[in-house]
Amino acid sequence: MGFTLYSSYTVQFTVSHLGKGATIGSVIPTVGAIIPAAVGVDLGCGMMAAKTTLTAADLPDSLEAMRSKIEQVVPHGRVAIRGKRDTGSWGDPPDDVLEKWLGLSAGFQRLCEKHPFLKNTNNLKHLGTLGTGNHFIEVCLDETQTVWVMLHSGSRGVGNAIGTHFIEQAKKDMERYFIHLPDKDLAYIPEGSPHFRDYVEAVAWAQDFAQANRELMMSRTLQAIREVLPIPFTADVEAVNCHHNYISREHHYGKDVWVTRKGAVSAQKGQLGIIPGSMGAKSFIVRGLGNAESFCSCSHGAGRVMSRTEAKRRVSLEEHKRAVAGVECRVDEAVIDETPSAYKPIDKVMAAQSDLVEVLHTLKQVVCVKG
Repeated sequence: MGFTLYSSYTVQFTVSHLGKGATIGSVIPTVGAIIPAAVGVDLGCGMMAAKTTLTAADLPDSLEAMRSKIEQVVPHGRVAIRGKRDTGSWGDPPDDVLEKWLGLSAGFQRLCEKHPFLKNTNNLKHLGTLGTGNHFIEVCLDETQTVWVMLHSGSRGVGNAIGTHFIEQAKKDMERYFIHLPDKDLAYIPEGSPHFRDYVEAVAWAQDFAQANRELMMSRTLQAIREVLPIPFTADVEAVNCHHNYISREHHYGKDVWVTRKGAVSAQKGQLGIIPGSMGAKSFIVRGLGNAESFCSCSHGAGRVMSRTEAKRRVSLEEHKRAVAGVECRVDEAVIDETPSAYKPIDKVMAAQSDLVEVLHTLKQVVCVKG
């Protein structure tokens, strides 16, 4: 039950930080197996950005109403009170969510036939919702003062359940085959084994869910802006939608391999991608250079330098307020773990990967919605 890991070619970006199974900011090509913990549990997590025909001059002096409207139409965060609905999910999913679910429901039913526990996960009620942590919705201005909408989220509760299940299944398989690893989170599922096809199928569905989730939130966010601004606009000029926690079957160095990108983005030659900075920092729309040594990949963002606990301990509310000055956002102790100083400087991150991508647009957020 062995497999080949191209460890000599495994990419770890200089912006990586610790994570289970693999550092956040890794590209791992494997032949004959996949390591579920290296993929993680936020399956299909990624970014979406849309360029609008609005400019900075079209925005009002106060953006509070815009942020408030976005927060109204996109469930975010997680507030679960016993006996009541989590406010970060839908009570009764609206029509646009139900319509989007139609494209996912048949695949979900097939998964539930194999894995009945998935029926009791947050699936439909999490579609079109933001979540917590580093997930966000932002309104940004680029270098020409054009307005963009950018957001970050993944497959939510159901993706987490799928990832967790197969991580544990891989560990059980290692025990069954008497395979001893230096770290249990390196447990793998060999290609051809009973669980391999099930895992690939489930992850593919979760990635589809994640993309549909972002598409719904983008549509709702643009509609919220239309309700606040009296100016007609379109947002079909340019759009980018990319995963950064996922698996992909690709051809590199003359071989077909499974590429796991954990905190990394595909950067094939000419391919568009998004590299966000932290709350209050810059973000970038990029085009891939197709660097073979990185397996045509780049980093997905700045990467943390402080844990969430450490950030809340070390950064005061006043320091956080100064760091996000000029951005319409929540400013309270609950979001200090996302303060800019908790992350690496994005300019250094971009300088470290100038051989992987070229920058097309530099975005600065003016509105930020956090979970």
